[in-house]
Amino acid sequence: MTSTIEKVVLPPIPAKRYFTIGEVSELCGVKPHVLRYWEQEFTQLKPVKRRGNRRYYQHHEVLLIRRIRELLYEQGFTINGARNRLDAPGAVVDDAVPGEVGEVGEVPAAQGNMVAVDVDQLRKELLHVIDLLGH
Repeated sequence: MTSTIEKVVLPPIPAKRYFTIGEVSELCGVKPHVLRYWEQEFTQLKPVKRRGNRRYYQHHEVLLIRRIRELLYEQGFTINGARNRLDAPGAVVDDAVPGEVGEVGEVPAAQGNMVAVDVDQLRKELLHVIDLLGH
């Protein structure tokens, strides 16, 4: 018997600057209390808090929440496992199966895509440039 995990199709993210916790809850298929809990567990998740401690999430945070949701609910990671995966080098990029990126309709290409960066290589190149400028 094979178990299949069905990918949930989430609605496209509107072109807005800030989203309320209710909007993010609907966009990501996660209840508001879960979002508040994830804020404590994932240091990358820091919504702006305004009057009355109301949370306002930015576009990149909505994408991060979708990624966390995918790791936990679809790929079966634990909180610690998901945290480690997000902290890993190159974790900015969705490490999904080729051809899967963009099928959920998260970000139109015109708004920009995240790119994998080899931080060590970038650091070496920047140090080389600094060295060249110093002489």
